[in-house]
Amino acid sequence: MPLTRRQHQILEFLKDNAEHFEQAPTLDELCACLGLRSRGSLHKHIRALIAEGYVEHMNGRRSGVRLTPGLGSADALPFLGRIAAGRQVAAVPQSETIQVPAHLRGHLDCFVLQVAGDSMCEAGILDGDYAVIEHRRTAHNGEIVVALVRGEETTLKKIHQQPDRVMLIPANRGMEPLVFAPAEVEIQGVLVGLMRSYG
Repeated sequence: MPLTRRQHQILEFLKDNAEHFEQAPTLDELCACLGLRSRGSLHKHIRALIAEGYVEHMNGRRSGVRLTPGLGSADALPFLGRIAAGRQVAAVPQSETIQVPAHLRGHLDCFVLQVAGDSMCEAGILDGDYAVIEHRRTAHNGEIVVALVRGEETTLKKIHQQPDRVMLIPANRGMEPLVFAPAEVEIQGVLVGLMRSYG
């Protein structure tokens, strides 16, 4: 499930300060550091983060909370297959993960898709690149989005929204924008990072 804003704040605090704690911080210490008054509310958020596999309890005389081993500066994000940046290719869910440096991720939940095609080449997005996508249902005009078109096909394009139409615009002078009714386009995420393998 997508994390709430408060859960993201707790998770980012633990990531940013992991090296500053000699021992895993207790709930009381987290409350103090985050400026929270309600220990019960924090406990509810911690339980949600544990359920999603982001953090774990440290048992013993001094019970604390830490990031799940493997999370931190290079988190494993879900890899959901290939997405079209040119011809229409469906993004197929796969049970794989891929390591993504912290500076390439957004603030919300993210996933990774491999780019297929060259319609975004003039934006520096090439065939075979790995696109880091922040899960969002809305986008600002000019952002590069993962769009589900007519409930059937996904594509990676720059978006321009008007009251009566949505344009999905390639970054390739040899290609024309795709124009749809607003109801035909569902935004599934926004591009926040890009990774490339050479060789």
